[in-house]
Amino acid sequence: MRSKSRRYLKAVVISIGAFVLFGIVTGLIPNPLYIRQVPRTPLDYLFLITTAAFLGIYTLQRTNNEHNDEKTATAGTVVGFLAFGCPICNAFLLALFSSSALMTYLDPLRPLLGIVSVVFFAGLLYSRSQSSCDTCGIEERGNQTH
Repeated sequence: MRSKSRRYLKAVVISIGAFVLFGIVTGLIPNPLYIRQVPRTPLDYLFLITTAAFLGIYTLQRTNNEHNDEKTATAGTVVGFLAFGCPICNAFLLALFSSSALMTYLDPLRPLLGIVSVVFFAGLLYSRSQSSCDTCGIEERGNQTH
């Protein structure tokens, strides 16, 4: 029981931590260290919340290392971050593209990136839940034959 409550606590801490960290570095949580250059929208907050929640659920489901799905989780997180982040405040993107290019091409795509992130995470979590149920079913059948 203690192990189960620790897993839940870890998942909650990861979700809250991701929400606070991503919220501060993207300016969705107003702070004196970072001023967002692009107006905040309800979709930005929606994608911030879903990304943080999915990271917590992923952490909760991640009980063993037999699944090799870290790349999908990382991709979902990065795409989610691009969906709610300020496109012209991202130093990496600004180094690659001009601010006008980012506002012209990336900013209109941010809602689509958010949807892609949700699809990545939803597919990953569904896949993990199905494989863990399959594992449970195999274990139960194995126990019945003995």
